[in-house]
Amino acid sequence: MQRRQLGKMAVSAMGLGCMGMSEFYGPHDDAESLKVLHRAAELGVSFLDTADMYGPHHNEELLARFLQQCSSPMQIATKFGIVRKPGEYARTIDNSPAYARAACEASLSRLGVDCIDLYYVHRVNRQQPIEELMQALAALVAAGKIRHIGLCEVNADTLRRAHAVHPVTAVQTEYSLWTRDVEQEILPTCRELDIGFVPYSPLGRGFLTGSFSASTDFAEGDFRASLPRFEKDNARHNLVLVERVQALAAKVGCTAAQVSLAWLLSKGDNIVPIPGTRRLHYLEQNAAAVDISLSVAELTELESAVAELAVAGERYTAEGMKGLNA
Repeated sequence: MQRRQLGKMAVSAMGLGCMGMSEFYGPHDDAESLKVLHRAAELGVSFLDTADMYGPHHNEELLARFLQQCSSPMQIATKFGIVRKPGEYARTIDNSPAYARAACEASLSRLGVDCIDLYYVHRVNRQQPIEELMQALAALVAAGKIRHIGLCEVNADTLRRAHAVHPVTAVQTEYSLWTRDVEQEILPTCRELDIGFVPYSPLGRGFLTGSFSASTDFAEGDFRASLPRFEKDNARHNLVLVERVQALAAKVGCTAAQVSLAWLLSKGDNIVPIPGTRRLHYLEQNAAAVDISLSVAELTELESAVAELAVAGERYTAEGMKGLNA
């Protein structure tokens, strides 16, 4: 597995998003998830992404079980700031220094580790000063509780203000062939400040793999059933994009998912995608994408195809849009 730099943090060039191992995509199976995690370690995928609100708490506890069984060095990124009650999707955002400290201690306990490799602010509360929060996180670094600080779904101004207080190692925001807002300001700012960028949902929550149609029925508990882009009319429109990706994948001799990930990897050496999966064969396909190099002509063909198409539907429901670009 190749390695890449997120600021001063060296990680595997492909990470693994673990959220779906706990909720949001239908029923979960801990035994199968543990198999995927162990296979990831074998493949050299050693950068695992979680959050305290996945479950809530179940995901961190699952990773703790894995870490107890695994002898390979792994790096864990977790997050705080989104507050949910069990069984509810509704959330509030708490960035207070006191909450940050308490959330960090709780995550350390659940993960069973002494130090969190990368600690993200999951969403930014515009009413709570980012400078005060960064000072609190800097104190956690000084205390040896966390190694690196990350921010999720921030705008360029907030990123600069935060970075002026303490170096930000990575920004995590949705980025894929059908979500490209970050190319305007965030990616250039990350390059300027030597900050890594971690795209989540790099496969459009599975849509870009070609596994869905306008008539797909989702399992109970799969939140994609409520997402605007998966609504039948929008999905029918968005499938044109998938067809373009599949056409290029056929030429290259790989899967649509691998083309999507290879395209992301080509956008900068500081970019480390974290595709999530609960299935071994998808994990193996995703990991192999680091070895696929798209030619300039292939990248141009893909960019041209994408530029012609306007994606239909918002990324989230109104509740999920809270804290984006903050």
